[in-house]
Amino acid sequence: MGAKLVIGNWKMNGRLAANEQLLRAMLAMPAIARSGAGIAAPAAYIAQIAALCEGSGIQVCAQDVSRFAADGAYTGEVSASMLADLGCRYVLIGHSERRQYFAEAGACLVDKLQAALDAGMVPVFCVGETLAEREAGEYLSVIFSQLEVLRGFAGRELVVAYEPVWAIGTGKVANIEQISEIHAEIKKWLLQTLGGTDNIRVLYGGSVKADNAEVIMAVPGVDGALVGGASLDASTFELICQTVEK
Repeated sequence: MGAKLVIGNWKMNGRLAANEQLLRAMLAMPAIARSGAGIAAPAAYIAQIAALCEGSGIQVCAQDVSRFAADGAYTGEVSASMLADLGCRYVLIGHSERRQYFAEAGACLVDKLQAALDAGMVPVFCVGETLAEREAGEYLSVIFSQLEVLRGFAGRELVVAYEPVWAIGTGKVANIEQISEIHAEIKKWLLQTLGGTDNIRVLYGGSVKADNAEVIMAVPGVDGALVGGASLDASTFELICQTVEK
């Protein structure tokens, strides 16, 4: 799969002037402006990000995609073909915040995956357990249940992002043993269920910062990172991107 992948998820943050200032700073940093690093911006700013990043190695990503593939009467929705038309290479699907606030699961996620793949984008499919599920010892069954959505997509290029829900934006980070275990189990599931992992990278997400990224990236089976708040600061994001080259 080549170089490790680092995607910065800006979530619901950004304004035109601030975006341009942040992107121009990132574009001047070789570790970020390389093939592999990506920015997942709010839909309202994707066109701006795509224009600023044109000709650089930074990949344009979307934070979500409509489950409806065809144009039509779906007010407020943004289709996969629209995102691809704007230059998106990757799209987040199944992020825990989408699951929590919008009850996304099952058939909805299958439709989104299919739409993204049909439009030529690479889905970044997010999985992860809550603190209660972790403490109850149910974390593997929860993650395997979430991965079931991928069962029909053997042979397709995909990215899986493991983000323990209890570590997203909390400052808490799964320890090395926990990260290693989950990544190994995810890759085992992918091998047994989809017949291979050569075309699937598995990223870690959850309070990834400059001071822990190098240790996380060194864990076997970690193919990159999905970075939240730390991607809103160019210098911090640069330090994280630098760790994938070591």
